[in-house]
Amino acid sequence: MSRIGNKPVTLPEGVEFSVNGQEVKAKGKLGELTLQINDEVSIKLDDVANDEGKTEKVITLEPKSNSRFAKQIWPTMRTLVDNIVIGVSEGFSKKLEIKGVGYRGNLQGKTLVLALGFSHEVRYDVPEGVELKMLDAAGKPSQTDIEITGIDKQLVGQVAAKIRGFKKPEPYKGKGIRYVDEYVVRKEGKKK
Repeated sequence: MSRIGNKPVTLPEGVEFSVNGQEVKAKGKLGELTLQINDEVSIKLDDVANDEGKTEKVITLEPKSNSRFAKQIWPTMRTLVDNIVIGVSEGFSKKLEIKGVGYRGNLQGKTLVLALGFSHEVRYDVPEGVELKMLDAAGKPSQTDIEITGIDKQLVGQVAAKIRGFKKPEPYKGKGIRYVDEYVVRKEGKKK
């Protein structure tokens, strides 16, 4: 049995969740997301009493058969359901920082313009459903800090990886675009 698959997903306050066959829909204060559940997994929405005596809505998923694939896809589907519930209630964010002399970025409407030491500027059109902010930790405008927020975890991560891919951190001076909590392994340069 899967430890992840066995954990029920608890719905927070203000989130509406509906099951229509194998399609689930979550609606919250930040937006609405839908997900298609694999045919090998069944999904149920129940009311359960918690420790304080209050009832709360709980989503449980189970494999329909005893096949190997059903056991493998079951925890994945549970995690995806949890991600859409968290996305519509809290949202997701990734933070990037630009390191290097002369490396900077700015936001021009829905386009991120990056100066990364190339002979040209790198332009990236921000996709729908993702919001970019150029703010530092104190909330002041910055040219070297990028915050990516959205309700779809996969899309936020994909946009962050795409922006980081324009200039990955190099191992000698650490110049490039990196995640805020990323540790870059540094190499020692040549010695005479």
